[in-house]
Amino acid sequence: MRAIAARACLAALLALATGPLCAAPPDVAPAAGARPADKASAELAERAASAAAESPLVLAAAAAQAAAEQAGQVMVFNRPVVRFYAPLPGVTPAVRAQRAQDEAARLLRAGGPGVVSTSSLMGVDFVMVDGVSVFPLLPGDLEHGQTIDGVVEALQLAVKEHREATSLGLMLRATGFALLSTLVFVGAAWVLWRTRHWLGKSLASLGQRYSARLALGGTELLGRDRVVALARVFTSIAYYMLLLILASEWLGFTLRRFPYTRRWGEQLNESELSLAADILRAIAESLPGLGVAVVIFFIARGVLGLTMPFFAQVERGDLDLEWIDKYTVRATRKLVNIGVWLFALAMAYPYLPGAESDAFRGISVLLGLMLTIGSSNLVGQGISGLILVYSHTLRLGEYVRIGDVEGTVTEMKTFAVRIRTGMGEELTLPNAMIVGAVTKNYSRTVMGAGYIVDTVMTIGYDTPWRQVHAMMIEAARRTEGVLEKPAPHVFQTALSDFYVEYRLVAQALASTPRPRAQVLADLHANLQDLFNENGVQIMSPHYLGDPAEAKIVPPAKWDPPMIGKR
Repeated sequence: MRAIAARACLAALLALATGPLCAAPPDVAPAAGARPADKASAELAERAASAAAESPLVLAAAAAQAAAEQAGQVMVFNRPVVRFYAPLPGVTPAVRAQRAQDEAARLLRAGGPGVVSTSSLMGVDFVMVDGVSVFPLLPGDLEHGQTIDGVVEALQLAVKEHREATSLGLMLRATGFALLSTLVFVGAAWVLWRTRHWLGKSLASLGQRYSARLALGGTELLGRDRVVALARVFTSIAYYMLLLILASEWLGFTLRRFPYTRRWGEQLNESELSLAADILRAIAESLPGLGVAVVIFFIARGVLGLTMPFFAQVERGDLDLEWIDKYTVRATRKLVNIGVWLFALAMAYPYLPGAESDAFRGISVLLGLMLTIGSSNLVGQGISGLILVYSHTLRLGEYVRIGDVEGTVTEMKTFAVRIRTGMGEELTLPNAMIVGAVTKNYSRTVMGAGYIVDTVMTIGYDTPWRQVHAMMIEAARRTEGVLEKPAPHVFQTALSDFYVEYRLVAQALASTPRPRAQVLADLHANLQDLFNENGVQIMSPHYLGDPAEAKIVPPAKWDPPMIGKR
């Protein structure tokens, strides 16, 4: 009788893999005189018994075959119960899992107390619900560290949640909690939205108040508009991050209220906790390095604070040194500040979070490559700017002529110089172009503030040079903006074949609102008036033959009276 019962139970195992299960549990013995239903059942039972007693080599081969095939996951009411790895003859683990799910769903629909238990027979464990076998656990089905008790607990939890889902009262209660959590979420989101606007305005106000203190190398890093934009970006990022966390908590809480979606809510919360733990762990591990980096930056700031009084004295003119003056002190201070900060960054770099990671190194290499390839022209312009500053070629407010460009220097930047002409134009010249061109400075040789005004005229030899000198000096005196002291001078720069070249040089005030082009235009107008009043033609004679009379000035006419002299 015992042998017949054992054979029947093992036949049920094979029938589970090939067809519907028998309703009787394996531990219930058949009635007296009971026999297998037919000859095929007896043969199947004998085959199962012989398979259980196979050699270890056969079992190892079966395990290898099962590992090669696709595993089957048993899901009961959205809960993972067990994953099958071992196949049966002619049945893959995926098919076993599907049949186990179907049997579990049938038993859940049938109702009952929902008690999960196990039964073991000849080395095979059966998992049962209310005494009915759901699936067997073959050698190789359990993962490393997994026990049959864990499988029973997982199935028992799925049965319990299914019973909750069929309870109208519990579902109504879950719906009420879900609606209440939704109202709380909407209210918290509204509070976050209001806080975002208030915090953005507050940070923008503080940024506008202290934006001047954000400087590197004496240069203001952020203007007021940028500070306001940065405050808005910061508040927006914080708002959306908090809103995302709040939405995740609301979604997880709502999913956990309902039995079928409870697993998704638990997974969502577990992922949040895992992410938060990773972030906190990373922050805790990076705090010592950040502390060292902060100390290095504070030391750099202190060193720069010690150099500020020295540069201030040089800029005021209290210190007179050969290697630095008030015109180069600003550039020198910026170079020192940038050098100190770069040195501090290089010292603090190994202590920054993620500095040793491959991603951080890759970004550093990429930035270095981009700067190496694309900044060669910028580096040249910057070095040319330093050459202009330390060679004293240009200064702010000076009137210069660079090639064909003439005007007042209004700005001297790292890469370019801006010049405002007297024609209502503002020109931007690259520093490298200025270094490679001839620069004529009209302000460097004047006495005090101002610039040089000069013009050239060619007059024939038949006009007394003393008269030309007097008329040109008088025209300069009539011109508004030209200084009387130092007095204008006239130079005879060339004695050509047919005429004399005269050059008038005078000094004009740079503080007057009249640009050099306007002063020069007024000077030319006054020259024309003076020469017309005295009957002298402004023209350069050219001869094709000998003149009838020699072009000389008699001594009696060397110093004729000038008309229009004031």
